[in-house]
Amino acid sequence: MKEQAAAYEEPILPPQAAGVPAPASAVGVPAFGDVYAKYFPFVWRNVLRLGVPRSATDDVTQEVFIVVHRKLATFEGRSALGTWIYSILRRVVRDYLRSPTRTMASSSVDLESFSNTLAASVEQPLAQEQALAMVQQILTSMDEEKREVFVLAELEQMTAPEIAETTGMNLNTIYARLRSARQQFDDIVLRLHARERWRLR
Repeated sequence: MKEQAAAYEEPILPPQAAGVPAPASAVGVPAFGDVYAKYFPFVWRNVLRLGVPRSATDDVTQEVFIVVHRKLATFEGRSALGTWIYSILRRVVRDYLRSPTRTMASSSVDLESFSNTLAASVEQPLAQEQALAMVQQILTSMDEEKREVFVLAELEQMTAPEIAETTGMNLNTIYARLRSARQQFDDIVLRLHARERWRLR
């Protein structure tokens, strides 16, 4: 289920383009521009997948890279760069999701709308955009812990040990959450298909 980062309306510029100076170079530390170019798709899609509404995805992605820019000179290579960036992404997303000022309604799941979208495509293969929208709605219905491991395993194609390294979670916890998340995903899809069959009777 891997795909390219979704298109976005306005390009997000690296912080230095807005007048923020690049960090001093350090041995073994990649240039921020290279990091931004390589990891932007990964960060953007996972900000969205981890529960940030589409309307705020660009802003939260920008915040992730502001933190990366500020801390890049301190990266010591003790973990993979992608793992280090993901740890920043997790903190920024969690801060956003737990902020009392964010609009809760923007991340609510409308299963009726979800079902209608599926119904509109029942006679033909789902367009990629529709399929991605439905997957996103299912992800939004999951709690934070299950959604994270599901995204990393099913969408980023990480193994359980890789998820453990990336998140710092216990391996058994990852397996349990992933099993539960997969079951929830399958249950929602089956329920929507059942609704559609009933509607067409």
